[in-house]
Amino acid sequence: MPTDSAVEVRIHHRACNLCEAICGLEIRVAGDEILSVRPDDADPLSLGHICPKAVALKDLYEDGDRLRKPLRRTESGWREMAWDEAFDLVADRLCSIVEQHGGDAVANYLGNPTVHNYGGLTHGPRFLGTIKTRNRFSATSVDQLPHQLLAYWMYGHQLLVPIADIDRTDYLLVLGANPMASNGSLMTVPAFPKRLKALQARGGRMVVLDPRRSETAEVADEHLFIRPGTDAAFLAGLLKVIDNDNLGHPGKLAAMEDGLEVALADIGALDLDKLAAHCGIKVETIQRIAREFAAAPRAAAYGRMGVSTQQHGTLCQWLIQLLNIVTGNLDREGGAMFTRPAVDLVDNPTSRPGSFGRWKSRVRGLPEFGGELPVAALAEEILTEGEGQVRALITVAGNPVLSTPNGTQLDRALDSLAFMVSIDFYLNETTRHADVILPPTCTLEHDHYDLIFHSFAVRNTARYSEALFERPADARHDWEIFEALGDRIAKRLGAKRAPHPRPDQVIDMGLRIGPYGGMKKHPLNLSLAALKAAPHGVDLGALEPCLPERLANPGKFILCAPPEMIAALAVFASELDDAQPAALSLIGRRHVRSNNSWMHNSQRLVKGPVRNHLLMHPDDLAAHGLADGAMVRVASRVGAVDVIVEASDTMLPGVVSLPHGWGHDRSGTRIGIAEAHAGVSPNDLTDELRLDTVCGNAALNGVPVTVIAA
Repeated sequence: MPTDSAVEVRIHHRACNLCEAICGLEIRVAGDEILSVRPDDADPLSLGHICPKAVALKDLYEDGDRLRKPLRRTESGWREMAWDEAFDLVADRLCSIVEQHGGDAVANYLGNPTVHNYGGLTHGPRFLGTIKTRNRFSATSVDQLPHQLLAYWMYGHQLLVPIADIDRTDYLLVLGANPMASNGSLMTVPAFPKRLKALQARGGRMVVLDPRRSETAEVADEHLFIRPGTDAAFLAGLLKVIDNDNLGHPGKLAAMEDGLEVALADIGALDLDKLAAHCGIKVETIQRIAREFAAAPRAAAYGRMGVSTQQHGTLCQWLIQLLNIVTGNLDREGGAMFTRPAVDLVDNPTSRPGSFGRWKSRVRGLPEFGGELPVAALAEEILTEGEGQVRALITVAGNPVLSTPNGTQLDRALDSLAFMVSIDFYLNETTRHADVILPPTCTLEHDHYDLIFHSFAVRNTARYSEALFERPADARHDWEIFEALGDRIAKRLGAKRAPHPRPDQVIDMGLRIGPYGGMKKHPLNLSLAALKAAPHGVDLGALEPCLPERLANPGKFILCAPPEMIAALAVFASELDDAQPAALSLIGRRHVRSNNSWMHNSQRLVKGPVRNHLLMHPDDLAAHGLADGAMVRVASRVGAVDVIVEASDTMLPGVVSLPHGWGHDRSGTRIGIAEAHAGVSPNDLTDELRLDTVCGNAALNGVPVTVIAA
């Protein structure tokens, strides 16, 4: 609508919390109308950079499909209900199931947006803890579980994930990551193009390994095609060459490592020719990259989704850590470093270092990590009868039907539940199965502090975002929903529940006891009030060496040879002789305008050329008798999808690619723009039986498929 010239124009500064980059924004508003969303040039982390997703905050706020009141499923369709009525209904149904079948009969799933909203982090676990269940699941086990598990084993805490110090490195080795599209992942790196240009201007190099010539590979100094799921062979080859040629120089790390010689000895026993043949990269190339990396004054190896979501994902992450350690690049300026965030989730009284294997899933015996089971087990835990069967589900800001392996099976499983409640503001492919949907406020209607992504950032900064708009009178923040449900459930189950501070109060205390707070006698004396007085954020400086002090293992050592990894290496070695690549392997991909399935109801993000086609090398098209632009059927063990194929020489022959997050063609949803750009879901092809051999993380990368004319 036109803006009344008499209405005052306000300027609001905040961090965008739609992806991990947390870019600074300047939003101009008149009344309740957003006039513009621009980059905040004064933000010390994002350096005046934003991507198209930030502008879509306006679309999210104005989206007519966004739910604003609780919905209840009835025989005649969905109807709105009052909040207290909804809370009582949910509490009554969940408690009834607990009383009849025990706490394990209620499962919960936390989706990716949970970590983008600090109220979900400060109050979600407290609510979910009112029901004592071992059936906890989240997006962690389709995403970054190998990273967190290795951090827990090697450094003592699941959040001690080393970050590539891109602003000072001379040699950046990137495996299975596309920060030009993602703005970093488990490496919060806004303005990646600007930072890469600075790296190259000072004479540095970026080398990218990927089965696709991605947006990042396009701007790299060198791109190497690698077969999906074989990164462990390449990484082991680098380590073998470095050790054999005496190129290792751990430096100060030698005094704090435990087991490095054992690990290198087992890696050294591998045959370099077999490793090269397995990954499809020549021996000479592996030798050259190893020598370049070892000789670089400052180097960092970084691997992300492509190496995390494969059957040897945990092994890959271990080898990446060893590569940084053996060359002395861990905890070194320009290498792989640890953050020191203002709210420190590692050095904190409420810290949760991690756990592994304390219990296992009922059906398949998959191990827990950090109190959660691999989400690939969720459908079978619902569908398999017997004691402990999941009969009710709580989902929070997640769409596992589109984001977890074998989504078709999970779709069927959700339809069989006795009760389901979703805390979500969309009626999507997952929440359509719910009996009750409780919609929280949208991101511009509440305040925010990035608890997680400051822990993975390439620079230490802090920024608090106040709400842009007041919460509507008949709306609830997510943490208010959690508290209301938790209080009711605890009362019905006869449990005691102490009062809990608001999210902003939690953050204020975290800042005060953090490394830059008054309780640590830091001159900045950081507090929430101090951040409110600095709307552009506070620059806390570049990453700094911090070992061994920051190590959380008893004795302050780095465990370089976890027994589980030595065993995984032996399994991998035994497969080298017999491994035969599939005729066609499926990988995912990402676009800068997309973040999983929750960005597709914005017209400005889905407009333009179609981005959800199957990419296939022209030689493969010819070999399979297919034409560019034809409709094809892609099939795997678990299912099939029909999609248009697009010839692309960006693909390694033998590899095809479908983007993640699409598949909005299921009935019963209420997301009109997404439905009009439905695409297909690659997770109707990914296999819940293909898992990381160590931790049970979903192996979404390198799925064997066939492609024929539809």
